[in-house]
Amino acid sequence: MTNKIVLLGDSVFDNGSYVAAGADVMAHLTRQLPVGWSAALLANDGSVMKDVRLQLERLPAATTHLVVSMGGNDALGVSSVLDAPSRSVADTLLRLADIREQFCSEYASTLDAVLAAKLPTAICSIYDVRYPEPDRRRIAVTALAILNDCITRAATERGVPLIDLRVICNEDTDFANAIEPSAEGGKKIAAAIISFLTREKASSGRAELIAR
Repeated sequence: MTNKIVLLGDSVFDNGSYVAAGADVMAHLTRQLPVGWSAALLANDGSVMKDVRLQLERLPAATTHLVVSMGGNDALGVSSVLDAPSRSVADTLLRLADIREQFCSEYASTLDAVLAAKLPTAICSIYDVRYPEPDRRRIAVTALAILNDCITRAATERGVPLIDLRVICNEDTDFANAIEPSAEGGKKIAAAIISFLTREKASSGRAELIAR
């Protein structure tokens, strides 16, 4: 029996244009796949959560496993809140709470659409960005933690394995720029996907954390 993994989402997987001098995630994954496995890339650079629903419509009939990375571009789309004037810390937190609630709702509904395919599925956290300015990086990472909470809760509530890219891509060399994985980062991401595919069957309904 052959198995086929399909990658859905954004440039975390579709990073070929950022690693001209090295291998992208798909190249690393293809090299590491066990015998009898193949892979397909439906993820597309720039995609937001609503685009994942369109990617689902193009799933190959032979698909047996899914891995999804989504939410990073949605977060980028609301990042202007970090520079907005504020009357108080409480005022800023309320704005972030509004963003979090909308993000959580959209993430959960999109993940449910993915899980409706009834295939073994893993999802990814949003990794910590690598802005060169220390304060900007700290602000962005702190804000992303609020949205990653949505992803962690969605995984836990649905018993879905979570590939924690914050832990996996933990070096500046894992990034081709502030927000895209390098060849080195792509190799780590591919290895984590392999860990998902080759792990022993987990107990049904229990979430797992994959960090390498």
